[in-house]
Amino acid sequence: MNKLKLISYLLTLYMPRIILFNKPYGVICQFTPTDGHRSLQDFIPFSDFYPAGRLDADSEGLVLLTDNGKLQNKICSPKFKLPKTYWVQVEGKPDDVALNAIRRGIVLNDFKTKSAQVSVIDEPGFLWARKPPIRFRKNIPTTWLSLILKEGKNRQVRRMTAAVFFPTLRLIRYAIGLYTLRGMASGEWRMLADSDIR
Repeated sequence: MNKLKLISYLLTLYMPRIILFNKPYGVICQFTPTDGHRSLQDFIPFSDFYPAGRLDADSEGLVLLTDNGKLQNKICSPKFKLPKTYWVQVEGKPDDVALNAIRRGIVLNDFKTKSAQVSVIDEPGFLWARKPPIRFRKNIPTTWLSLILKEGKNRQVRRMTAAVFFPTLRLIRYAIGLYTLRGMASGEWRMLADSDIR
């Protein structure tokens, strides 16, 4: 192996790799199955990747996985304040009072949320069907929200919408920073090219 090829090979060993995964409902964010749930190993055919942040089993959407500990910490750390965009289907029709409370920050039992961006949106056009489907009540409408946070406490989005009396029915993480799940079906993953890692 000549010197140039050796350098190229060594660089591939140290360059971080990132996988974008559109996590389905009911899947846990770890490679070891637990309590009858499917896990990442049912979808991702690599053993040397770790999720950079988590989504609850009953939430769907974008999970980033990397084989680089420093990059994993950067993605997860509140210090870097990567915005996370969620699409949230709530029961009822939130009014300005509820939306403004979310924007200002809500006092929950153990902390006050930071200010967030929230707006009412149309149901995303390329959305996949959830299995199992959410529960519908004939006499109660539902509304889709776009919610952007720069923090991520345990079950925070669900707790925020519940605190303003509009419980979450479906929760999808659409984006982490500049990475999105656009064009990815539920359960699909793809490896980013080196030039796409930001």
